[in-house]
Amino acid sequence: MKIGDKVRFLSEIGGGVVAGFQGKNIVLVEDEDGFQIPTPIEEVVVVETDDYNIAKVHTVTGGKKSAGTAEQKKVSDEVEDDPADKPITFRAPAKERKGGDALSAYIAYVPVDIREMTKTRFELYFVNDSNYYVRFNILVAEGASWTLYDQGEVEPNTQLFLKEFGREDLNQMERFCVQMLSYKRQKSFMLKPALDVQVRIDPVKFYKLHTFVENDFFETPALIYTLIENDQIPQHLVIDAKKLKQKMYQRNDSTATDEEDGDDRKLVRRYEPSQSKSKPMPQRKHNDVVVVDLHASQLLDTTSGMQPADILKFQLETFKKKLDEYKNKKGQKMVFIHGKGDGVLRQAILQELRYRYKSYTYQDASFQEYGYGATQITIR
Repeated sequence: MKIGDKVRFLSEIGGGVVAGFQGKNIVLVEDEDGFQIPTPIEEVVVVETDDYNIAKVHTVTGGKKSAGTAEQKKVSDEVEDDPADKPITFRAPAKERKGGDALSAYIAYVPVDIREMTKTRFELYFVNDSNYYVRFNILVAEGASWTLYDQGEVEPNTQLFLKEFGREDLNQMERFCVQMLSYKRQKSFMLKPALDVQVRIDPVKFYKLHTFVENDFFETPALIYTLIENDQIPQHLVIDAKKLKQKMYQRNDSTATDEEDGDDRKLVRRYEPSQSKSKPMPQRKHNDVVVVDLHASQLLDTTSGMQPADILKFQLETFKKKLDEYKNKKGQKMVFIHGKGDGVLRQAILQELRYRYKSYTYQDASFQEYGYGATQITIR
């Protein structure tokens, strides 16, 4: 059916000439007096004569085609091919900015109500500050395995909202990994490597207002973790066991000897096995707060012959022993000094608190009194 066709009404006497269409299902029928009558398309039929009381073609009803002549099929095809019925598929090309060809991407945490930091929920965003499209997977660690948390695609120079969550969900994202693949559409571009970036977050930061700072991406302060910036991946707080082991062996020890190892010409420090001796447990009270120093140098006379895992195990046993000693003293505050370092001991302590001592509350200890690297725990 097209403009100019003669049609008759099915439900009443009369008809006219097709003068136009309104949307997909309404036809404008102009009668002999020049009036245009909007009529459902299934209520009219094309005819070959001006005698509108005679119909010589099969009807089209209910939006379904019935068997008919080749002419009827042609009419149906013309209706379906109406350009007005086709969806718009044009998509404007992504806007690029000067300097945006260096890849930069971030994970951002934005408080819903920054005035209520103790109660507010948070919005999680993926920020793509480059001229590339970025397809990403976000994985969260569950022990030694990983679980897919979210995935998607971010357009160039865009902040993509992912999820809203509360503090009760923070422990599930304490350690996460972002895999990224970047590209451009409908044009050539410089190839960027596929990225696999691991990040460890500190849930305590979500309780501190000063960790949320002014930034270029949001109107409100946000906590932002850099995945890549100007094509450079920053050093994140993800523990490398090999590096940790090397650092723990880099100390002066009377039982250590340096020698070159074969053709690799690597300096190897060898230790003679010996029985480690523990010191009396370092503990003091300060303003009714029990303070325990968990540094290996304070707990052991010597660490000679001990592996890093052995030292960590001894520190955790000391930690649990002191907590059990005061478990019946509700409200007792205890400060454990673990040091800043690479955060291995601190993360192990937090792990114990989350799963073994769930009722206890904890926070960073006072910097003025204990410096960096101390955690205060309240017995509950």
